[in-house]
Amino acid sequence: MIRTQSVSTIALTVADADQATAFYTQAFGCAVLFDQVFEAGSYARLSQRTPGPVRIVTLRLGDEYVELIQYLGIEAAPIPADSRSHDLWFQHMAIVVSDMELAYRHIQSFEIISISPAPQTIPPENSAASGVRAFKFRDTDRHSLELIWFPEDKRRDKWQNPGGRLFMGIDHSAIAISATAHSLSFYQETLGLETVGRSNNTGSVQAALDGLPIADVKVTSLQSSQPKVGIELLDYLHPKDSRPRPQAWQMHDLPHRHLILEVENLHNSLEILNHHNLNHHTVEIVSPHIVSLPEKYRYTEGLLIRDPDGHSLLLVAAPQV
Repeated sequence: MIRTQSVSTIALTVADADQATAFYTQAFGCAVLFDQVFEAGSYARLSQRTPGPVRIVTLRLGDEYVELIQYLGIEAAPIPADSRSHDLWFQHMAIVVSDMELAYRHIQSFEIISISPAPQTIPPENSAASGVRAFKFRDTDRHSLELIWFPEDKRRDKWQNPGGRLFMGIDHSAIAISATAHSLSFYQETLGLETVGRSNNTGSVQAALDGLPIADVKVTSLQSSQPKVGIELLDYLHPKDSRPRPQAWQMHDLPHRHLILEVENLHNSLEILNHHNLNHHTVEIVSPHIVSLPEKYRYTEGLLIRDPDGHSLLLVAAPQV
């Protein structure tokens, strides 16, 4: 089993890094930590099919990180305008807010595309999530985002004291999957993440939240041994017409986003992934080998892979403390 220490970062491919940075800093108060351009043949080596120089803007929100990645000189394929919450390329970033009404009013002043008609409150019959309030929308590149507010009894310790912040940090990234058992065999048994919550979300509130006519979704929450960003598996039982991720999409296309997982031993992790594929044949290893990352990047080595449904993960060597 791979020893995943932390899911540290959500990385988004963007069309214009300046525009995306302006949105994330002004809308959520993200702080810019780094703004770097890496030459052709460095960071892009993670994928054999992505050429050219790369600009990466690293943002911080609370204790979590977001990377905005623009592949320079390449025309990126857009996120399809008809994307739906249960399509298997769906993935959102859940931003914790201290006041939903205030956060919702604030975000309305930006050029967003609403998925939910308004903030939704999970009803009492869903005991695992009752009282949670959420609103889903898309940014200017059509990446899916969620504002989420937790009642006191469901907040992690780190969210208990807002300290005057409206946007406090990133709770999780949720991904649409085809089958819970299939995904758990990878995320839990191979990557070593722990299941920390389960719920079944159904009814009119969930449908409104997801922008769907009906919704019945099995939710499984996962965390690493050093919790930062969680991962939620969204297994839609209804609707049943989920579409798979198109094989033609690459890292430089806007539908691409990846989670950065810090692992204890990257080279052993590659061996474990190869062994997993001998038995399951479900993981695509995108990188040709473990890649040395640019000298001034936050991590020294990386390996890009895709999970059983095509969601991308960048495994990196955990920093030595």
